[in-house]
Amino acid sequence: MGQTESRVFDGFAGQVIATENSTIHARVGGSGPPLLLLHGFPETSLMWRNVAPLLAEDFTTVCPDLRGYGESGCPPSDDRHEPYSKRAMGRELISAMKALGFHRFAVGGHDRGGRIAYRMALDAPAIVTRLAVLDVIPIGDAWAMADSRLALAFWPWSLLAQPAPLPETLIGAAPHALLDDALSNWGTPAECFPPEVRLAYLRPFNDPARVHAICEEFRAAATIDREDDEADQRAGRKIMCPTLALWDSRGALETWYGKEGGPLAIWRRWVERVEGNAVEGGHFFPEARPRETAAELRTFFKEVSRTAS
Repeated sequence: MGQTESRVFDGFAGQVIATENSTIHARVGGSGPPLLLLHGFPETSLMWRNVAPLLAEDFTTVCPDLRGYGESGCPPSDDRHEPYSKRAMGRELISAMKALGFHRFAVGGHDRGGRIAYRMALDAPAIVTRLAVLDVIPIGDAWAMADSRLALAFWPWSLLAQPAPLPETLIGAAPHALLDDALSNWGTPAECFPPEVRLAYLRPFNDPARVHAICEEFRAAATIDREDDEADQRAGRKIMCPTLALWDSRGALETWYGKEGGPLAIWRRWVERVEGNAVEGGHFFPEARPRETAAELRTFFKEVSRTAS
């Protein structure tokens, strides 16, 4: 059963942070070393509602809405989708953290947020002190190993990456269908998403500008993000900070990549020091198992207090 009891960001304050060409809305709470938590698709920062208050007992916890989601901005894109690349989104989040007074910090991300998080660790090793990636492998590897399972089970990778305006038009016609399918078919119990949470997650998909922004991020993942990952692998670049990988015990990462040695073996190609394990709760396990997720993250990020400033 999902743990549906909620502290709903007790003690957190919403802030709107001006960035170079947009804004980031973030929920900030707690005290101690800084910790940035990034959400995935099709969620907003609300996905951390039951995890962040637990971590705020030990960390100053920052939960932003990514570009296009929640109350954050939707800057214009370009033909290469560069403003929605993981590199550009990571730079914006680093800028937002600096605006909050945090020049070095730990970062954890789920789904799309996990891919922004590892890009930040690659591009800004002097800033990211520790990294947690939840139910993801690197974009370049995901595409290199893609087959019919990815195309059918995780259809946003291919559908939302199609040229505009096809996916925008389809989503605009039935935004609830997209949300309901994602939340229903990736292994997490329905009761983990109460009506008010579903409504919050649906809201961006009723806004054409936000739908376009979300599709642009998927287009970037199929093009410029993939190229960035491939360039890093050719150059032998690695993530140098300690890294934690957690993944769904019954999901794709656990069941698809056995011949590659599983998720940890994949991450070892990218990371100097990585640890991790499978957890229960489906793809959205932070919402299904918030106490267990918070405990895993707290144990791992505790060491950050000796390195962050």
